[in-house]
Amino acid sequence: MSTQLEQACNAEKESPQQAAEIYKSVLFADKASSVSAAERETALLSLAALFERMQDADALTGLINSSQGFLISVPRAKSSKLVRVLVDRFSGIHGGLQPQINTCQGMIEWSKSENREYLRQALETRLVSLYLDNHMYTDALGLISKLLTEFKKLDDKMQLVEVHLLESRVFMALKNLPKSRAALTSARTAANSIYTPPPLQAQLDLQSGILHSEEGDFKTAYSYFLETMEGISVYASPKGPTTGEASSDIAAARVNFEQQQLEAFAYMVLCKIMTQQPDEIPALFASGKTASKFRDHQVIIALQAVAKAQKQRSLADFEKALSVHRNELQSDETIRGHLAALYDTLLEQNLARLIEPYSRVEIAHVSKLIGLPIRVVENKLSQMILDRVLYGILDQGNGCLVIFPEPKTDSTYETTFETMKSLGNVVDSLYSKAATL
Repeated sequence: MSTQLEQACNAEKESPQQAAEIYKSVLFADKASSVSAAERETALLSLAALFERMQDADALTGLINSSQGFLISVPRAKSSKLVRVLVDRFSGIHGGLQPQINTCQGMIEWSKSENREYLRQALETRLVSLYLDNHMYTDALGLISKLLTEFKKLDDKMQLVEVHLLESRVFMALKNLPKSRAALTSARTAANSIYTPPPLQAQLDLQSGILHSEEGDFKTAYSYFLETMEGISVYASPKGPTTGEASSDIAAARVNFEQQQLEAFAYMVLCKIMTQQPDEIPALFASGKTASKFRDHQVIIALQAVAKAQKQRSLADFEKALSVHRNELQSDETIRGHLAALYDTLLEQNLARLIEPYSRVEIAHVSKLIGLPIRVVENKLSQMILDRVLYGILDQGNGCLVIFPEPKTDSTYETTFETMKSLGNVVDSLYSKAATL
């Protein structure tokens, strides 16, 4: 490493601006100078990492745009890798999603002008995931359609798997479960014909688990989430220390894999909650080191509080858990959706238990017992009546709920209808046999 790079590295903590200027002097040094291509590359990557730590998205955008001259001078494979690394640096910047999208679009145009098809396709695939994160679903689906056409012509199975997986995630976000499952089936079909790296296979399993959970099959979903955790356990906890220039990238990848493991484990806990098995959650932590290391994570603590409230069938504790751990439970759409359904079920069970002794009860009294506003209780009771969970009427003039006994179903009509249908079949059979005589 040159003296200038060492000076810049030492100055990063005390004077980031000075370190940035030194890195720029190395990166944009005259071609006649003694600065090698490897030193320029080191300066470029170090400067991008510095801007990420400084949370300066504009400076990172300017760096990527101004370094295009250097990227042209290095081999295409190397420059493609550098561009992808630089674009991914935005992920660590708060509020950097839109600048990342803009920069990615700009580099796609640059790759088109330089006739770099492989880089363009890689950046467009990355752009789809950015569109998904930014809830730009229409743009994402349009780009997915274009990429699928290209990759099918090239017969690039690996890229097809990734794009179909992104397509499944987009349709999942749109709540179109049939199309999401069809896209995931296409991804698995392509994956079966090639060697699929464990991290990609883990993403397929995770998406399968989410789909099954959305369909209410939590037992199958649990098995997929378990496969996800086991599939990337080696990558999340690699053996041996990491040294050298790539150590920071390896550390970042390890953090990403651990985050995927945490997500899968949180969904495993959620499945136990949704299947009314909160007593089995403590046993999950004893299943291995991978699960036990997430014991003190905020999301897991929040889900344990929800499980405790569910076990006690306490609506007040459930609401308290949702309020105290709002950030952890509301940030994930899958967890938020299932807990909303669980809250609705728990509210329904509590109301049914409270009104069971009565044939006529004031709504205000029920509201006081359950600790919820009258409007909320009234709306839920009307929904239960419409869904035929509860038989009765709401006497809004007197503010009362009138409960009727559950009507007994008279099966005479159904039995008579089945008998007439059977007799008709007998007559038709006799007519057919008589016609052959």
